[in-house]
Amino acid sequence: MALGAAVQANQLAGNNPAGDLLLLDVIPLSLGIETMGGLVERIVPRNETIPTAKAQDFTTFKDGQTAMAIHVVQGERDLVADCRSLARFELRGIPPMVAGAARIRVTFTVDADGLLNVSAREQGSGVEAQIDVKPSYGLSDEQIATMLRESFTTAEADMKARALTEARVDAERMVLATQSALDVDGSLLEAAERRHIEQLMATLRETAVQSHDAAVVEAAVQALAKGTESFAATRMNEGIRKALSGKKLEAI
Repeated sequence: MALGAAVQANQLAGNNPAGDLLLLDVIPLSLGIETMGGLVERIVPRNETIPTAKAQDFTTFKDGQTAMAIHVVQGERDLVADCRSLARFELRGIPPMVAGAARIRVTFTVDADGLLNVSAREQGSGVEAQIDVKPSYGLSDEQIATMLRESFTTAEADMKARALTEARVDAERMVLATQSALDVDGSLLEAAERRHIEQLMATLRETAVQSHDAAVVEAAVQALAKGTESFAATRMNEGIRKALSGKKLEAI
């Protein structure tokens, strides 16, 4: 099956079908996982020779997150909905931290028989989970070739869809981080300052839902980032003040 897919992929790429073709076992379609917003993060690219092993680090999206769902997918499209679902499993026991602090290494290992092992390990605590799957099971060479053709014809639309989804994910992350800061240190703000930040947050939420232009959503994200610069500086100064409070000068 891998050989047949390689031959068809070679022809789809515009190469001479009568020309020389190096016969190697390869990954016929890219392998990856689902990330926030239903996007695909490819870890093993198509045409990678096997056996092979690839790894990539990911992190948590929310404060205090103690579990991560791993959805393994196959295909060349940017949205999970347009790819083939292979397996799902969960990594549990992640130590609760602020969003973005955890480091989860996801490793894809494909052996000489084409068996895929996917493992996820939180680097600090060592908690780990894994699953085995046969990526080529149930796919014919023609189906693989069809999926490749679709990825070529939809490339521009997929790129725009990905940009919009990434902008919306950034917007959600920014709103969550800002709300968390307000919950902890909102008392450091004057009433008018807080109202201004909350209005920027409301505008960003609305823009992320209603706009289909990635640039417009990104502009709203930047507006909130700029509008919270003074608050961030105040929080940092307060943190330093508390850390130094009560310490003698010679101990600093």
